[in-house]
Amino acid sequence: MPAPSLRGRFVWHELMTTDPDAAARFYPAVTGWKVQTWDQNPSYRLWTMGDVPMGGLMALPDDARRMGTPPSWLTYVGVPDVDATVRRATSLGGRTHAGPQDIPVGRFAVLADPQGATFGVYKPSQQPARGDDAMIGDFSWHELATTDYKAAWAFYRALFGWEPTESMDMGPDGTYWMFGLAGGGRSLGGMYNKPASLPAARWLAYVKVASADTAARTAQRGGGRLVSGPMDVPGGGRIAQCVDPQGAVIAVHAVAVAGKRAARPAGKRKAPEPKAKRAAKKAAPKRKAKRSKRAR
Repeated sequence: MPAPSLRGRFVWHELMTTDPDAAARFYPAVTGWKVQTWDQNPSYRLWTMGDVPMGGLMALPDDARRMGTPPSWLTYVGVPDVDATVRRATSLGGRTHAGPQDIPVGRFAVLADPQGATFGVYKPSQQPARGDDAMIGDFSWHELATTDYKAAWAFYRALFGWEPTESMDMGPDGTYWMFGLAGGGRSLGGMYNKPASLPAARWLAYVKVASADTAARTAQRGGGRLVSGPMDVPGGGRIAQCVDPQGAVIAVHAVAVAGKRAARPAGKRKAPEPKAKRAAKKAAPKRKAKRSKRAR
């Protein structure tokens, strides 16, 4: 079976924070990860599930601190040629935060899209072994909150070859636009116009967990702050968005209950139905059953 194409896949996630030791205590309780030192650089740690690396943990660089950069997660997208991708991104209006450079396991660069959201591009020296189905502890959804999702979509489609999969009307909140790999048919993430309360465009990654409610409670007990959810999403799952004790934003995505499709998280949802309407729907099958019994 041929290896899946690297282009456009989300291949790595990295937390840069002011207190790596505190983060190493916080996240395993929330996500189930373990932490291990990377043998090629003791200052860099890996998030793992079993023997499978899920992402990385490092101290926020001193120059980034001086510039006022807050702790944050950085999402990397796979590309076959980092240098060519950086040139293409620049021609499309993107900016380069860190130019192409080699590391022991590949080559990477850090960019910003025309609306200001930061992301990385990465060509690993070895093809990632994992497929498209996210396991517990893996990153299952990627969401861009931006100032102009149509312009952002044009940028990322040209850069990574993503294709539209679905869209969802959120009423006054606009459209939630979903995308996937070329020819894949499966949604990998979504993008939407951010609310005024969000100060800047950003990517948000979701970690797959067994229970969003449990993860949210654990995050709060560990000093994190809940900013959204837990709440249901179309397809049968639940999500929650949290800020860790150092200020980095992370989201969790619960597996769908048995018999339902996998959920598609979204940053914002339509308002839930009024309680009276939900109660009426819940009672409807009982009324129908009573009428049938009287007819007999």
